[in-house]
Amino acid sequence: MSTEEIRLALAQTPRPPKASALSAALTFGWRGMLKVKHVPEQLLDVTITPVMFVLLFTYLFGGAIAGSTGAYLDYILPGILVMSVLFTTVYSGVALNTDKTKGVVDRFRSLPSWRPAPLFGALLGDSVRYVIAGTVIIVLGVVLGYRPGAGPLGAIAALALVVVFAFGLSWVFTTLGLVLRSPNAVMNAGFMGIFPLTFLSNVFVEPSTLPSALEAFVNANPISILATASRGLMEGDAAAGDIAIVLATAAVLTAIFAPLTTRLYHRG
Repeated sequence: MSTEEIRLALAQTPRPPKASALSAALTFGWRGMLKVKHVPEQLLDVTITPVMFVLLFTYLFGGAIAGSTGAYLDYILPGILVMSVLFTTVYSGVALNTDKTKGVVDRFRSLPSWRPAPLFGALLGDSVRYVIAGTVIIVLGVVLGYRPGAGPLGAIAALALVVVFAFGLSWVFTTLGLVLRSPNAVMNAGFMGIFPLTFLSNVFVEPSTLPSALEAFVNANPISILATASRGLMEGDAAAGDIAIVLATAAVLTAIFAPLTTRLYHRG
């Protein structure tokens, strides 16, 4: 066939309908699931690591801090749920930076789809990882003897709240993923930020046992409020104010860093 005949055939072929924003985002989210399918080692950080944290802190520090491992497990399990899921958010920035350095982002920009779809899709896929990490923690806690006072619905509500907060926080790390030059730099910077905030919280100990100045910081730490709300949901006595603060913080993080990430993504 001549070039003219090929052009004529293409011109007569109906253009396929453009994918909707939701469809495009879900497609990119499925891409993240396929990456896990082909490289299952990516799930180690949301399966093995949380198990190690629960066992280590419960049986190493439980007797010294709470008098018994059972009492400490009741206190620490919701905190470990928060910590494990929030640590996983760092990898959202690492994955985006990897795509950028390998040129995958440039390919995505050339596609005739909703421009932010790769970003939202990637975070939707990462949310599945958050759910897996949280489920592993809760199931392990039940195996070790933890019984949430509010039953399964309380545990599900706590996990949902943590995932919503993690979704908002992950936008911070996607911004880092587009600003920094390498995946290692993103990982180092991310954990340098998330580690102090997590350990300077009420995840491991009651704030009342700390020096007054440190106690004030811990009580104001959003991660402490998230851990308190998660404990409350699991036990059935959560304060509406704590839940509102967590949701508001997640909304503010998304409102600030989602547009910033999108702008950096479009600028290249």
